[in-house]
Amino acid sequence: MGECTRLTDEVAALVVSLPAPARQRARSILRRLCVFAAGRGVGADPRHLLDHDVVEAFCVMGCAGRSSATRGTYRSVLDALASSMHGPAPRRGIPFAGARAPAPYASAERAELFAMADAQRHGSKRRSALAMLWCGLGAGLRPGELVALRGGDIGRVGSSVVVHVEGFRSRIVPVAERHAAAMVAVGRHAGDDVVFRPGGAQRSYPNFVNDFTRHLVADPAAPRLSMGRCRASFICDHLAAGTALDELVAMAGLSEVESLARYARHVPGVAHSKADLRARAAGERR
Repeated sequence: MGECTRLTDEVAALVVSLPAPARQRARSILRRLCVFAAGRGVGADPRHLLDHDVVEAFCVMGCAGRSSATRGTYRSVLDALASSMHGPAPRRGIPFAGARAPAPYASAERAELFAMADAQRHGSKRRSALAMLWCGLGAGLRPGELVALRGGDIGRVGSSVVVHVEGFRSRIVPVAERHAAAMVAVGRHAGDDVVFRPGGAQRSYPNFVNDFTRHLVADPAAPRLSMGRCRASFICDHLAAGTALDELVAMAGLSEVESLARYARHVPGVAHSKADLRARAAGERR
């Protein structure tokens, strides 16, 4: 592992060039690539380690037990680093399908989750579970965005309740009217503090939210509380309501309208091909 760490340090300058949220992931993937390459006699020179053929062999053979979406992510990260040294990657013959969006919660499941959250014994745990539900269903926040959210980030613009999301995907998210009063209450209670798990240690830990949900007291048969499914519910609710796609892309902090395709598959009556979504967005702009 010492050799792997050294190799990762040698390409640190390339990692630093990536957006801040991607750096930790890139370092983790590079360590895995180091282990794979060392087992096959690939030299320690970063030009050899980040050769496009080595990267492809790692993604196809070295990650055979991982999901298609994970392997595609690894390839994208490593190809970007390799391209900075060797130029663009050649065409690949093995496509990796993207990850499917988690299914949104049905109405009955949402009711169960609110009942479960409200039934937690400790007040701090109960408030954090409810904040997780409201911020996911009402504002479509990602786990990291939830962890960073403070009470003061929830406010009003005119007659609308909005959430100010800071960070790499900073934006202002209007909260649907049916969630507005609850979101205001969440912000008022937190004040200047964070709304989710105030005082918690190591808030930058990637599984900070998942570890919290894992220890909630719940009926084994009840749906599991997931920030991913809460966010999917927010996006699918807007798709079903006919929200303009460009507006939804901005609210959800997505980079392009095609990113909605994986969520649209869960919404009956909504075209979910990327071409159809592009055409719909173009029509809405006109």
